[in-house]
Amino acid sequence: MGLRDRVAIVTGAGGGLGRCHALLLAELGARVVVNDMNGASADRVAAEIVARGGEAIGIGGSVTDAPAVARMVDTVMARWGRIDILVNNAGVLRDKSFAKMDLADFRLVIDVHLMGAAICTKAVWDIMRDQRYGRIVMTTSSSGLYGNFGQANYGAAKMALVGLMQTLALEGEKYGIRVNCLAPTAATQMTEGVLAPGALSRLSPDLVSPGLFALVRDEAPTRAILCAGAGHFAQANVTLTHGSYIGDAGVEGAERVVAGWEDIGDRAGEIVPGYGFTQAERELASAGHALPAMALEH
Repeated sequence: MGLRDRVAIVTGAGGGLGRCHALLLAELGARVVVNDMNGASADRVAAEIVARGGEAIGIGGSVTDAPAVARMVDTVMARWGRIDILVNNAGVLRDKSFAKMDLADFRLVIDVHLMGAAICTKAVWDIMRDQRYGRIVMTTSSSGLYGNFGQANYGAAKMALVGLMQTLALEGEKYGIRVNCLAPTAATQMTEGVLAPGALSRLSPDLVSPGLFALVRDEAPTRAILCAGAGHFAQANVTLTHGSYIGDAGVEGAERVVAGWEDIGDRAGEIVPGYGFTQAERELASAGHALPAMALEH
C-alpha cells in the first residue's frame, strides 16, 4: 500500500492502459479519479475499483476541454482535499504518411496529447505547489523518441511531452513536484492495426503499469524516461556528445563542420545534460568564454 491516502488522476482511463494504471494505483492504496471522454467507461472502471475495495470516482470529459478539466479538479478537491498524482495518459491516433496526412489530423493529435497534458497539468500545478508535493507522468512514445513511419503527428506530440517534462521537472523541483515520462508499448484499442497480432498477444497493458509506481511513489526520480512493454523496462536519455570546436564562420566553417562530422558525433564521453543551458556552457567554454550568470537564471 505504498500510495495510501494519495489522490491520483488518470486520464484516458476508461479502458486499455489507463484502466490498468488506475487499477494498480488503487491496489497500491491511492484514491483514484478515473477520467475518460466516455463518462460511462470512466464510471465502469471506478465501479470496478470500488468493488475491489478501493476508492474511486469516474469523471467524463475531454482533456482538451479546459473548463471541464477545471471542474474535474474542483470536484476532486471538494471530495478529497488534495491531488498528489496526475497521469497524463489520454491519447488518440490518426496515422498516415506525412504526404497523405491532413493538417486537421495533425492538429488533433497535438491537441489531445500535448495540449491535453498541458491543460491537465496546469489545472493541478498550483495545488501541488501549495501542498509542496506532486507526481506527474507524461506518456511519451518510442515514436517520438526515435520516429515511426506514418506517425509524424503522434511522434511530434510525444517528443514535445519529453520537452514539457524536462522543463516542468526543473520548475517543480523546489516545490516537491517530480515529473517523469513513461513510454509504453501495449496492446490497446489505439495500437490495433499498428502492431502484428503475434506481438499484441505478448504486450498486455498490465505489464506496463508496474513501472508507473516507480515514477509516482514518494521516492520517485524526476526527469526520467521509462520505456516499458511485455514486462521489460529500460530508460531512455537525451544525450550530448563532447563535440568539436570549429570556430570559423562562413564557407570555411561550413566545410570544417562537414570534415569534422565523425568527431562531432563521437559518442564516447557523451553526457545527459542537467538543464538546457549545459549546451551553451559547453559551446562558450570551448570558445574560451563563460556563460553569463544572468543567462543561467532564465
